Amino acid sequence: MEEKKTLYSGMQATGALTLGNYLGALKNWVRLNEEYDCFFGVMDLHSLTVRQNPAEFRQNARKLYALYVAAGLDPEKNCVYFQSHVSAHAELAWILNCFTYVGELGRMTQYKDKSLKHADNVNAGLFTYPVLMAADILLYQAAVVPVGIDQKQHLEITRDIAERFNKIYGDVFTIPDAYFGKHSAKIMSLADPTKKMSKSDENTNSHILLTDDKDTIIRKFKRAVTDSDTVVRYGEDKPGISNLMDIYGSVTGKTHEQIEEEFSGRGYGDFKLAVGEAVADELAPLQADYERLLKDKAYIDECIKKNDDRARYVSNKTLRKVKKKIGLTEV
Repeated sequence: MEEKKTLYSGMQATGALTLGNYLGALKNWVRLNEEYDCFFGVMDLHSLTVRQNPAEFRQNARKLYALYVAAGLDPEKNCVYFQSHVSAHAELAWILNCFTYVGELGRMTQYKDKSLKHADNVNAGLFTYPVLMAADILLYQAAVVPVGIDQKQHLEITRDIAERFNKIYGDVFTIPDAYFGKHSAKIMSLADPTKKMSKSDENTNSHILLTDDKDTIIRKFKRAVTDSDTVVRYGEDKPGISNLMDIYGSVTGKTHEQIEEEFSGRGYGDFKLAVGEAVADELAPLQADYERLLKDKAYIDECIKKNDDRARYVSNKTLRKVKKKIGLTEV
């Protein structure tokens, strides 16, 4: 039997996830469970580039873990763990910092964007963020990394760092390839369809949280920005309606053509209501599981401990190899 390739991904542990996170990544991860040996991290170290309230931060990280499991990432089949519980991440990140050039990091568009957004806290962690991300991926010898377009540059620098290290020391790291999901969709803001849906948007009507109740979901979709036309049609000239069609298609499995036919001769009001109800129905089982898991502290604790142990075992094998190659001494 052919050994499964390793897949690696994760999300930052800050606040609730949005529908964009779910349809753009999380739902796609669940589809990949059987095909790959999967590692999914609660990326709490990455979250530290922005100041966090400690009590809320701990709670949010645990909630993210519960959302992973509720969405279908079975911790018996996947390694679902906390990044900060595995010290190899920070150790390898420092070593890889010494194989990464300042010019490479300075070209990162996310660093430039976040430096403008958080001008009062342009810290070194924000600058070296891509190196920690490279360590995350390379520790587990990941062959496949699901990415969105905005993360493509980070995977490219990961490949550059790994290839540079391998050229000096031999085949230490697997060179990861990007996985662009066939079914994943880039979900845009409901208030401004030219921007990506984001939980950090101050306008709460711009995004659907996975924990929003049905009434809230439907209300937000009813307020979604569209255009002065009344035809449900997909096109660059109709970003708002096109975004709603992407969402509706992602949760129902219908094509743009099927959606256009279904709502032919019907107004935006009918369409927005249908999208809201379809999303609420999609999220209902996840929300029920999530609430149940939050109450079952013992089960979540057991899952975290078991998966942290596995992550440590796998990552330490790579770290030991790296240390030996570069000449760090061991007892």
